[in-house]
Amino acid sequence: MRIALVAARHGRPVCDDGTGEAGEDIQLRELSRRLADEGHEVAVYAPAPEGGPPSAQPGVRVEYIETASRPSAAGISSDILSEVPAFSGPLRERWSKDRPDVVHAMHWTSGLAALAAARDLQLPVVQSFQSLGVAERRHRVIPQAADAERIRLEPAIGRTAMAVLAGSAEVQSDLTRLGVPRRCIKVVPCGVDTTAFTPEGPAADRGDRSRLVTVTGLREHDLAALTTVLRALAKVPGTELVIAGGPERGELGSHPVRRRLGMLADSLGLADQIEFTGQLGRSALPPLLRSADLFVTASEYDPSGMTSVQAMACGLPVVASAVGGQLDAVVEGTTGMLVPPGNPAVLANKLRLLLSHPMLRDAFSVAAADRAVHRYSWDRIAAETLAAYDSAVGALPAAA
Repeated sequence: MRIALVAARHGRPVCDDGTGEAGEDIQLRELSRRLADEGHEVAVYAPAPEGGPPSAQPGVRVEYIETASRPSAAGISSDILSEVPAFSGPLRERWSKDRPDVVHAMHWTSGLAALAAARDLQLPVVQSFQSLGVAERRHRVIPQAADAERIRLEPAIGRTAMAVLAGSAEVQSDLTRLGVPRRCIKVVPCGVDTTAFTPEGPAADRGDRSRLVTVTGLREHDLAALTTVLRALAKVPGTELVIAGGPERGELGSHPVRRRLGMLADSLGLADQIEFTGQLGRSALPPLLRSADLFVTASEYDPSGMTSVQAMACGLPVVASAVGGQLDAVVEGTTGMLVPPGNPAVLANKLRLLLSHPMLRDAFSVAAADRAVHRYSWDRIAAETLAAYDSAVGALPAAA
């Protein structure tokens, strides 16, 4: 199959895995590689990046399209809608000469460009939604007045595409409420590299205290979740917390969120129980996860649950907020425990329970690793994505 992946992303990264890489970019890299490994001809269409192109994946052709302005480091364009014609025009021209079998738009602006380019060419378009503007507004990730165009257009994109891939059951439910036919929606989450994230392998050094690990971008909207974790930690004696991710380590001292968390830790008497790693190299996260007793995340919005799945793949039980992709990833009482967001007392109770029962943690560890491999491996994600492609291609004659 000839597959065109469209990656014209304009929007804030919702989550990263401590390496500074957005979850959406991890998805694009791993999915394109797996599809190419399966023998498919994969082309990625993206805006020309500043500073030169990133390293290409073996077997994946990358075609860059020049636009009037480029996304910033945060992926935000000053005028999103004005960029769509500048992107869709070259797409239409290229696809008219080099026709793909299916087009997969990875983000909502990708969908706008892909649908405009494919319309006259009768190409089937598959649309991915890892997160939705209505959900980000509901969970206060974005201001109430922000992203009005995105919130208006995402339902139309979903209704026009021949197949829609939702990153979680919550996204699927939101899409259905927005008028996208349920029969067109399939839940296909972001996967995990089960060759890198495994229970076996080196573990980071640690002391005698129980260890919790959390992963965060240290963004402003992460502050409430991290405050909940610190207040819970104050009720769990003899335990340390490693906060992975954020800016480079040398920039932590001046980082505003890090400084506010440091002041809170001091006020709670936790100064010697908290460690900030800063941004990690890609190879450093699995050893850190293997060194821990539990992974904890109190995010008030997490559409993918990606970092929890990475921890589970390393055999680490998870205590997570019952929101978004966490509801899909964490099986309550089997791979970890789910707690209401913003409740330090309940979070502390669950942490104390698991830390005081090593045999229960061991059982959770085995189940967590098994679930990560069997539900979230990129091989399975690629297979489910290909099934959606087949469905979209098969529906094309009836839709024409």
